Amino acid sequence: MFKNISLSQITLILTAVIVVLNFLFLTVVYLAGATLPVSISQWLTILLIAIIPTYLLIRFLIEFFVFRKIKVIYKLIDERKQRPAFTSGEDVENTSFDKIQDEVTEWAESQKYEMNYLLKLEQYRRNFLGNISHELKTPLFAIQGYLLTLLEGGMYDENINAKYLRKAVSNVDRLRNIVEDLDIINQFESGQIKLNIEEFDLKELSSEVIDDLGFMAKERNIELQIKENVSKPLEVIADRGKVRQVLYNLIANAVKYGKKNGHVLIGFAEEDDKIITEVEDDGIGIEEEHLNHLFDRFYRVEQSRSRKQGGSGLGLSIVKHIIEAHEQSVSVNSVIGEGSVFRFTLDKS
Repeated sequence: MFKNISLSQITLILTAVIVVLNFLFLTVVYLAGATLPVSISQWLTILLIAIIPTYLLIRFLIEFFVFRKIKVIYKLIDERKQRPAFTSGEDVENTSFDKIQDEVTEWAESQKYEMNYLLKLEQYRRNFLGNISHELKTPLFAIQGYLLTLLEGGMYDENINAKYLRKAVSNVDRLRNIVEDLDIINQFESGQIKLNIEEFDLKELSSEVIDDLGFMAKERNIELQIKENVSKPLEVIADRGKVRQVLYNLIANAVKYGKKNGHVLIGFAEEDDKIITEVEDDGIGIEEEHLNHLFDRFYRVEQSRSRKQGGSGLGLSIVKHIIEAHEQSVSVNSVIGEGSVFRFTLDKS
């Protein structure tokens, strides 16, 4: 009832209350038979005349002791909101307490959200620096160890010189992949990468990626297969090269972490104006606590096992950036002991 009340309305209500109390007092005195210094009509006349100064006095007191402080708070909030500050008292005075409360509450919530967001960014920054430091140290120390061994006489030992040089080169390649992947992510985040949008058959592209990864699947005796639920071509509008990278990363991950002698299935579904692509494996699955972080940079569900499998730890992060650059979505579902399913959408042509 009183949520949308303003300063003027408060003043009128208090003035009316005082007038009514005076009238009740006068009535009680009159009924009690007390002698009044003036007549009833004179009392009423004085009471009516006093309404205006009473109103002005109450308004002054409220504005001086209450609204003056509210104006300062309100102005500070407006400045923090980067909106034009109030330049006159009338703006605040004619603003209801409900609106003031709503705006103050909204500002407080936004500040709380901003603080939480900054804390998360700080935590993310610390985690990122720790992760990238660890990812870079591993190949660097390996390279250093191989080269020092060679310098200390190993280069003259035919049993180890070529072997250690190959391992050093392998770790250099790993360093290069990390730097290149970080550069790709940075380009996406800074808007430097421009998508080459074209029409192409998504099913045909998936077959090409399966052929490229056939050797990897063969090593683990995993069967790569496109589901037969769609027989017609699936024409989409997207950057063919970038979508190929998405498919390559998702299918390669499914092979790396899937079950030996298992299956990796690529399926498609149509929904309104979009094509949904699914990459499904029958591996051990991923615990729910990890699902929200899978697309973070360098995030690994099992640190030791993941590093043995190789890679920069940035593949899924790149997948997310590519799909979001197309203004599409990517997600993952997983059941422990049954496997995982990665999905992403693209626009139909």
